[in-house]
Amino acid sequence: MSRTTLSRYLIEKQREKNLLPADLRLLIEVVARACKHIAVTIGKGGLGDALGEAGSENVQGEAQKKLDVISNDILLDANEWGGHLAAMASEEMDLPRLIPNRYPHGEYLLMFDPLDGSSNIDVNVSIGTIFSVLKCPEGADLSSETAAEAAFLQPGTAQVAAGYAIYGPTTLLVLTVGDGVASFTLDREIGSFVLTQENIQIPEDTKEFAINMSNQRHWEPPVQRYVAELLQGKEGPRGKDFNMRWVASMVADVHRILTRGGIFMYPLDAKTRDKGGKLRLMYEANPMAWLVEQAGGAASTGRQRILDLQPEKLHQRVPVILGSRNEVAVVVAYHAS
Repeated sequence: MSRTTLSRYLIEKQREKNLLPADLRLLIEVVARACKHIAVTIGKGGLGDALGEAGSENVQGEAQKKLDVISNDILLDANEWGGHLAAMASEEMDLPRLIPNRYPHGEYLLMFDPLDGSSNIDVNVSIGTIFSVLKCPEGADLSSETAAEAAFLQPGTAQVAAGYAIYGPTTLLVLTVGDGVASFTLDREIGSFVLTQENIQIPEDTKEFAINMSNQRHWEPPVQRYVAELLQGKEGPRGKDFNMRWVASMVADVHRILTRGGIFMYPLDAKTRDKGGKLRLMYEANPMAWLVEQAGGAASTGRQRILDLQPEKLHQRVPVILGSRNEVAVVVAYHAS
């Protein structure tokens, strides 16, 4: 029996539903090839001299791992020459990357977090790559890296593709082009991503939550109330026991939610208030929010739907609460009250 590869899946979307132009299909395939390259590099671990600190900081002042830098370079090198892009932006770079004039320019903008969860690299826990694609606005000023930033400042509702690769016991690519969520498993023998799950749906109710409990003393009252009720279990107002899961890799935590339900929270707190939140809107919150909504879940800052936010800057941070629809609704209601 023939299996559906990523290329076949995208071509069928293109033919049957006219959902994505050929250039967007090819762009997604290039991103997928870059993720395969990253997976191979990660798989070598210490054999490839890829572990440990890079000795540099990214634009947010965070220490970079060697694999952060390597993964960023892989994505830049793979995507700059294909003719599908007008510019790229990365969580690891201060300004957008313009496509060199020696290459043809396309109509799309690519944003990515090259290696999410990099604190888990050296302990061999699942990490991933998150990406988001936008159309470049007509007449956008791409004369300089600074000027190009404005072209990226579009709400999450403007995304035309989003997804992530997760590098775990298997390498998976999870993708949406606005017609549900599909998951592809990397078949290492043939070197292709193969469709293994389609029309992924997040259960509306859950008994699992993911949050960094070490920040509890910094949380706002609505989150304090919500988590306290979960911890009371059957004896509390929720009337059931909850389990807590926390991987400290957004890709891994969100993948668990897409697989079996749950709620993920990195809420606004006293530590992150001055920055607006912890997670990056353009590289993490928007693509993950769209994936979760396409799978029947919900995604909010606690006060507003994430996808409706109008970005003000390329590296803007926001609170993130996403997952099973009914649980997100409870947290949002507590914020409203």
